[in-house]
Amino acid sequence: MYKILIIEDERAMLTGLRDNLEFEGYLVDTADRGDEGLKKLTTGEFDLVLLDVMLPGMSGFDVCKKARAGGIETPIILLTARGEELDRVLGLELGADDYVTKPFSLRELLARIKVILRRTKQTGAIPSPNNLVQIGLLQVSFDGYEAFREQTPVRMSHKEFEILHFLYRNAGRIVSRDDILDKVWGMDYQPSARTVDNFIVRLRDKIDTPDSQHIVTVHGIGYKLIL
Repeated sequence: MYKILIIEDERAMLTGLRDNLEFEGYLVDTADRGDEGLKKLTTGEFDLVLLDVMLPGMSGFDVCKKARAGGIETPIILLTARGEELDRVLGLELGADDYVTKPFSLRELLARIKVILRRTKQTGAIPSPNNLVQIGLLQVSFDGYEAFREQTPVRMSHKEFEILHFLYRNAGRIVSRDDILDKVWGMDYQPSARTVDNFIVRLRDKIDTPDSQHIVTVHGIGYKLIL
């Protein structure tokens, strides 16, 4: 049974989310301060975190940043009342896996939770060689959303997997930033090209060596994956 941590200071929102998630069969723990939530996140075993951005004690952005810096790989969905693109981009760049903007549909949130749990569920075993592809330093299972380097698991967000998968399917061909935005983010939300560039930097850090670059920038156009 999956266990979810809700970090939210708005009492009605916290209670409503907890009740609905428990009704769906999830185990739920809660915190109403950022510092308290981070402490629980670092000491407990959770499968996913719902993290409000505006919190007393410590902002959701800082909670996310400190959690990732501490090696915590638990998927994080940001809950934010802000609509500015900068906030959404910042959250993703700090390591959040997804975000929803208040007010949001409970059905949509539950769907996103299920998708992320399905994508990030790991068995701890390395997939069979038939399910792995070699991309630079990484062995990647796109079916299982798992990546390994020298048999050691490497944490990647589902957006990183999707971008790399799109590049892999188009290996040797130039793909534009707009192509990546449309295929990975879709039409409902269009981040800036800068967001794509930042994700590419993170992917390069994982797959490249000082002597080989597998994601090549084609200036003024986009990127090309060289296997």
